[in-house]
Amino acid sequence: MRVALFLALSLAYPLAVYWALGRFEPRWLALLLFALALLRAVATRQAVWLAAAGGAGLLAALATVFNDALPLKLYPALVNAVMLAVFATSLVFPPSAVERIARLSDPDLPPRGVAYTRRVTQVWVGFFVVNGALALATALWASDRVWALYNGLLAYVLIGLLFGGEWLVRQRVMAAHRHG
Repeated sequence: MRVALFLALSLAYPLAVYWALGRFEPRWLALLLFALALLRAVATRQAVWLAAAGGAGLLAALATVFNDALPLKLYPALVNAVMLAVFATSLVFPPSAVERIARLSDPDLPPRGVAYTRRVTQVWVGFFVVNGALALATALWASDRVWALYNGLLAYVLIGLLFGGEWLVRQRVMAAHRHG
C-alpha cells in the first residue's frame, strides 16, 4: 500500500506542482517535495533514497527560503541523477542493476544473460543521462507548462517505450538462444 501511494504521488508530482504554482507559494509546495522524498526513503529503506531525500530536503529548503519554484522543478533531474548513479555504479561494481533484478526471477542466470543484463544496464545509464539532461533543461529554460508536459507525461512515455522495447528485444534474444 505504501509503495502504491508513493508511486502515485511520484507520478503526479510534476502535474501537482504545475497545478499548484499559480495557487500556492513555492515555500508551501516545498512541503510536498520533502514529504514525497521522505516517503520514498521510508518505503524503500535504501541508502540511495535516503541520500536522495537529503537532496530533496536541500531543494525544499531552497524553495522555502527563497520562495522560488525552480528548486521544486529540479526534483525530476535529481531523481534521474540518483538513478544514473545507481545504474552506473553497478557497472563498475557488479552485478549490474538489471542483473540483480533478473536474478530475482532467475537465480541461475547464464553468462549470456549476465552479458545481456549488463548491456541493458548500459542502455538505462544512457537513458538517465538524456532524460536527466532534459529534466534539467526544462526546469532551467522552459515554461512551467513545457516542464510539466515533459516531466509529467513525456518522460513516462519514454520510460514505457524503453521498457517495452527492451522486453521485445529480450523475447527475440531468448527465442534465438532456445532455437540456436
